Amino acid sequence: QTSFYGRFRHFLDIIDPRTLFVTESRLKEAVQLLEDYKHGTLPPGVTNKELWGAQKIKQAIIHPDTNETIFMPFRMSGYIPFGTPIVVGLLLPNQTLASTVFWQWLNQSHNACVNYANRNATKPSPTSKFIQGYLGAVISAVSIAVGLNVLVQRANKFTPSTRLLIQRFVPFPAVASANICNVVLMRHTELEEGIDVLDNNGNIVGSSRIAAKHALLETALTRVVLPMPILVLPPIIMSILEKTSLLRSRPRMILPVQSLVCLAAFGLALPLAISLFPQMSEVST
Repeated sequence: QTSFYGRFRHFLDIIDPRTLFVTESRLKEAVQLLEDYKHGTLPPGVTNKELWGAQKIKQAIIHPDTNETIFMPFRMSGYIPFGTPIVVGLLLPNQTLASTVFWQWLNQSHNACVNYANRNATKPSPTSKFIQGYLGAVISAVSIAVGLNVLVQRANKFTPSTRLLIQRFVPFPAVASANICNVVLMRHTELEEGIDVLDNNGNIVGSSRIAAKHALLETALTRVVLPMPILVLPPIIMSILEKTSLLRSRPRMILPVQSLVCLAAFGLALPLAISLFPQMSEVST
């Protein structure tokens, strides 16, 4: 976990969509196996591979602070399968005002729920703060997306094809800035109250606002990097593919091809973005 590559390998396990199909009984078995390992009461014949498999299941499904099961669509392993249709919607060409508002709202609603489900839960946070953060993120995303679309449509200097290309890139600044608002607004209580800090042995030694500032800054940077490949690469790739004879003669294939391109970009971007910073960071005392 101290190297980027190590974290990348770790998060490929965490986002593995196969863990979405783990049954309740299999999850209980995995948790029990890890408890037995911790207390030195492992049954004979248990292999390292089985232990790592149990660890993968637990980390993908159970929240590390609350020990509760995370609702399936809001797990990191569900982020790509449940988020890809939203990304495809965000990148649809020739968006109307209503469709722009709808897809930005849906995207920020999904992000807000993922942020809340995977939050630092060492300190309780009231539901009112969640609602406040959610509304702030939705309003900022919709305002920026609609504002940029209106500006592009009024820019008479651009040719229709250039205007369409620019419109395809509008979701990125809207989503990136809204993601920052989403994180800051939903977790700003951490800045006021601090988050628990631990010593080398995992014992809580106090609460730190400085640690909370580090955590929020790193999370916000991750949320800017995450949509970059997802919302920038597909428009570039699709503008090239749409000029090919295959898609020109078969316009119905554009949406399925765009969905596959978005899925590939999402699958690449998510582990890269969340591997940027270690989950456990150090601060000087």
